Amino acid sequence: MSKTLALTEELIALSSVTPQDKGCQARLIELLAPLGFDCETIQSGEVTNLWARKGSAQPLLVFAGHTDVVPTGPREQWQSDPFLPSRRDGKLYGRGAADMKTSIAAMVVAVEEFTQAHPQHKGSIGFLITSDEEGPATDGTVVVCRQLKARGEQLDYCIVGEPTSSGELGDMIKNGRRGTMSGKLTVKGIQGHIAYPHLAKNPIHLAAPALADLVAEKWDEGNEYYLPTSWQMSNIHGGTGASNVIPGELVIDFNFRFSTASTVEGLQQRVHAILDSHGFEYTLAWTVGGLPFLTPRGDLSNALANAIKAETGLDTELSTTGGTSDGRFIAQICPQVIEFGPPNGSIHKIDEHIELRHIDPLKNIYRRTMENLLL
Repeated sequence: MSKTLALTEELIALSSVTPQDKGCQARLIELLAPLGFDCETIQSGEVTNLWARKGSAQPLLVFAGHTDVVPTGPREQWQSDPFLPSRRDGKLYGRGAADMKTSIAAMVVAVEEFTQAHPQHKGSIGFLITSDEEGPATDGTVVVCRQLKARGEQLDYCIVGEPTSSGELGDMIKNGRRGTMSGKLTVKGIQGHIAYPHLAKNPIHLAAPALADLVAEKWDEGNEYYLPTSWQMSNIHGGTGASNVIPGELVIDFNFRFSTASTVEGLQQRVHAILDSHGFEYTLAWTVGGLPFLTPRGDLSNALANAIKAETGLDTELSTTGGTSDGRFIAQICPQVIEFGPPNGSIHKIDEHIELRHIDPLKNIYRRTMENLLL
């Protein structure tokens, strides 16, 4: 059995449902400390974070990821225990197999191989690992990044081990992610009897033309790396439950997934302008879940793309699709952040798995990337 497969199975067996780490990071420390890493555990609330660094020179290449996993869902629907790693039909099954314990294992073994083969490599290597990526992400990577910034630690490159591949290992890497911003819009009306509309004010009727304008609005054109910004309503509620009552208010939840072609302030101003143009009374509460980040083509993406080509023969695709990730926090202190990991077709699903044939090539791609950057 390969070292990467063995370590992956060890980590899957630890039931680290967010925000629990369940000893995953302690196991990583056992492996990294003998390689010369200074390992620091940073606790924040229930969340366990690990910052480990070997060397003090620049450039600093950091591997980032999370040991927490999403809940299993109905365990009886799994073909095997989600925390008992199981190999069958050429695949490794278990919660976290794809998202993202295989990536973490591959990173650690790749670093072990690289540092043993090239003890005089240039620069430094780091690990930033959290148990709060699948949860609210308030006590995890963002806390570590804040501390690193306060210390003046300069990160030059960061590879986040998110499962970015689509069909085959290495066919896609993420060089950015869209930002997310939500709004809760409350449109004020006057409740009344539906037979006497002149004595009431229907907020549904007031809001409908404005909502149509928001749906039709073209927020931006996107850019070389991003599709145009998306605005979507997720929930809408008005009424008392009775069919003969005009409601007193209408509440609408909506969300922007936005690119670097737009700003938080600009999007908010435009929404308010559209709403104000319709002349009704409303309140609007905003929540910014994460800012977009983008790493243009450069040293890190080229090093990773070349490693993928050498290992798999594939020409990788740069993409900014998908949800948010901890890359949005790391990008605040690191100029080049790229996400790369195994195929993501089974993540968060019943019977999550990774193909066994992808495990060692993933490790080799991480090692080859270090060779491209640090030799």
